[in-house]
Amino acid sequence: MNLFKTNPTTTEAWRMLLKKGQDIGSTKIIDLFDSSNNRLEKFSIEFDNMFLDFSKNIIDSETFDLLLKLSEDCQIKKNIKSLFDGDKINETENRSVLHTALRDFNLSSEIGKELLSDRKKIKKFTNDILSGKTKGSTNKKITDIVNVGIGGSNLGPNMVVESLKFYKTELSCHFVSNVDGDHLSEILKVIDPETTVFIIVSKTFTTQETLTNAKKIKEFLIHRSIGDISKHFIGVTSNIKSAVEFGLNKENIFNMYDFVGGRFSVWGCVGLSVSLAIGYENFEKFLKGANKMDEHFKSANLEKNIPVCLALISIWYNNFMNCETEAVLPYSEYLKFLPNYLQQMFMESNGKCTDRFSKKVDYQTGTIVWGGTGTNSQHAFFQLLHQGTKLIPCDFIGFKSSLHGNNDAHNKLMSNFFAQTEALMIGGSMGNGPFRKFEGNNPSNTILFDKVSPDSLGMILSMYEHKVFVQGVILNIFSFDQWGVELGKSLASKLLTEIESKNILKHDPSTKNLLDKLINK
Repeated sequence: MNLFKTNPTTTEAWRMLLKKGQDIGSTKIIDLFDSSNNRLEKFSIEFDNMFLDFSKNIIDSETFDLLLKLSEDCQIKKNIKSLFDGDKINETENRSVLHTALRDFNLSSEIGKELLSDRKKIKKFTNDILSGKTKGSTNKKITDIVNVGIGGSNLGPNMVVESLKFYKTELSCHFVSNVDGDHLSEILKVIDPETTVFIIVSKTFTTQETLTNAKKIKEFLIHRSIGDISKHFIGVTSNIKSAVEFGLNKENIFNMYDFVGGRFSVWGCVGLSVSLAIGYENFEKFLKGANKMDEHFKSANLEKNIPVCLALISIWYNNFMNCETEAVLPYSEYLKFLPNYLQQMFMESNGKCTDRFSKKVDYQTGTIVWGGTGTNSQHAFFQLLHQGTKLIPCDFIGFKSSLHGNNDAHNKLMSNFFAQTEALMIGGSMGNGPFRKFEGNNPSNTILFDKVSPDSLGMILSMYEHKVFVQGVILNIFSFDQWGVELGKSLASKLLTEIESKNILKHDPSTKNLLDKLINK
């Protein structure tokens, strides 16, 4: 069964929201608190060790009810069921979308058995490396892991490893993504080839950037007289034949599936570097945290469903309040890569201009997602949030406790966390004159967890994945393909041939001139 399709602009809820956006635009959030006795109760959700407060938004009860009606008109509940049932909702590629199955521990289907086998393989490999049972070609214990991949094969594992480095094992973990040879050279300078395993992550095993780096690593190992280089290569791919032809042992190849897109793949074998970096037990806690959010998403009523509410708020600002961007602001340096990761998740998924009827949309789809960590960001771009001319909704993500027990510093961090959401909403003045005045009325969501942990990070990522899905359903676009990415790859391949042969073919005047400058440097 495919997703239910409807043009959202044809619904009564959409038409009423357009009018509501005009009426409420000048309303002060603080006044909405004064006019409601239960605003905080209505616009907050507590689930497990997480608390979401979305009361600091330019919405009233009528707005929220209309947004819920919009989700019902687009049959969100039915579409959620289609996602988890494994229906082929990625229609442009005729595939199911089953990244949630990678973190489900109760699957009894054939695919469930295969995924269980993958997890056992990840666990065994992780434990064998960490215990020293699996060694390099010179019988030395492995000390370093280098993950070689791009896009979802890099952004997810890299972000998770950085976010959870408090829980790290004794292994040093490095990431190579860009085809920029200088980056790879810098990493090869600091590792010992005899004690390093390189994990090559590519679904097709043809990705230009990844295979270029893999070939350079192979040359490096041969040059350093590493005898059996197969002991230093692990593959994560669906193309076993090409991986074996490259020089990998078949038993050292882990699965990738066509029903999991790259930006949603960290939960499976793509997360092998994560398991090695934090240990399999913590990797499993990460999966189970995500699964908790999956179960919440499946079962919670829409008005108390965290991903649904976050998605509806984004749609409200994007389509009815003329907001083009939204900021993600984690108040933990551990999560410094989270905004980058979410950029791909949201902008690659929902950056589409064609609806599921194959027609060009006449409304806004994907938002521009950006951000940074607090309090660093306060000294960088918060000036624009407070006194700029653009309305930018923000997600503030904070944690009640410090991992290292530095309570003094953590109290200062969290005082800034709460101060910023309050200041953005109420505004104020730092003295006389217009330059020192803050208008306020800038919206935000506050997302609060007990601490940074594998469990809480799993919940965060799963929450945003489902937010993407809900937005895509309501906006009537396909969230799980990325044809725009493929176009650039295709053109790059043709241009590479021209650059290497120094035979420039027909291009627009600007591109031809630039190519001439490169070739004739």
